[in-house]
Amino acid sequence: MTLSVGVLGYRFMGKAHANAMARLPMFFPDAPDVERSVLVGRDEGALSDAADRLGFDSISTDWEAVVDDVDVFYNLGPNHVHAEPSIAALEAGTPVFCEKPLAPTLEEAERMVEASREAGDDVPAGCAFNYRFVPAIRYAKGLLEAGELGEVHHVRGRYLQDWLVDPDAPWSWRNDEQLAGSGALGDLGSHTVDLVRFLVGSDDLAGGIDRVSGQLRTFVEERPVEGSEGSAEPREDEDDGSVERDERRPVTVDDAYSAQIAFESGAMGTLEASRFAAGHKNDHAIEIHGSEGSLRFSLERLNELEVLRGDDRGYETILVTDEDDPYVDRWWPPGHVLGWEHTFVHENYEFLRAVAGDREDGRFRPNFEDGLAAQRVLAAIEESDERGEWVETE
Repeated sequence: MTLSVGVLGYRFMGKAHANAMARLPMFFPDAPDVERSVLVGRDEGALSDAADRLGFDSISTDWEAVVDDVDVFYNLGPNHVHAEPSIAALEAGTPVFCEKPLAPTLEEAERMVEASREAGDDVPAGCAFNYRFVPAIRYAKGLLEAGELGEVHHVRGRYLQDWLVDPDAPWSWRNDEQLAGSGALGDLGSHTVDLVRFLVGSDDLAGGIDRVSGQLRTFVEERPVEGSEGSAEPREDEDDGSVERDERRPVTVDDAYSAQIAFESGAMGTLEASRFAAGHKNDHAIEIHGSEGSLRFSLERLNELEVLRGDDRGYETILVTDEDDPYVDRWWPPGHVLGWEHTFVHENYEFLRAVAGDREDGRFRPNFEDGLAAQRVLAAIEESDERGEWVETE
């Protein structure tokens, strides 16, 4: 069976998923055959160049003509275009894989989930929380499910980056509330909330998180448009008149957030994310402390998991690269580490198998329901910041 795939978006995430699809037949021969059929975007010239580089057969500037003409539709565009194309594809009976956060707003996420429910279990709808597919995270999940950490008391999650520390770093759609929904909260916090749900939460709509107290902050109120004189990254065509010199646009989303969370189980947690954490490039870290032990993980050392097993001798660093570790038997000999890109290979493998009906349980997780669960927590954090008080997540 060969699945024809249409992909909306050809920049950061488009490259990541196209690369994953190209790697599947080499390392995961039991994955369905995939035909990178059509690449969707607005700029025909840029689309053609991207299609050649990423291995797509054709291009289209009209997603409506694509969603019911392919076997699978990947929605990898900016947040504000997540809802309509995804809903249209599901209504056409086409499985959908959508980037995170599921939508800019809770209301749109709810509409997407309703479309998924109406499409039924035979039409998988996946949400792109790729960090669930890090082998070390899977290893941690196994420890927690086996009860090796005992009763969970504390959960700490942070996602720190520094790409906006410079006040002259150029404005992008990620700085606009209408296009992105939120800033570090949705872009980075959605990943952390999903990992917390995956590791220690539950399958209900809030993922076992009962209430939250949050704070959001914007440090730089406006930024130069790329190509204007004030931009840190001028364009080659900055003098063609298309961008006014010294043009600046307002930043209408958060640069950082922090939150306290209370679990229904009685556990307590803290979450934070920032684009202003100097020295942190992509530091997504999780710590979990239980009655019998603890663990900690950082994406910047994604092959390692630090584990404390019920004594005071300190943490043991486990290199999660053995053949019996999750997914690692498909790659290299023990000690030959994996990288960020491999999480997308694992994610695509599981999703496409669900589309082809090759999974025993017939389902893919994380799905749109998981995306909505994360969105409920994010919305509660934002509401808490506005109200200045604890907010329940349901």
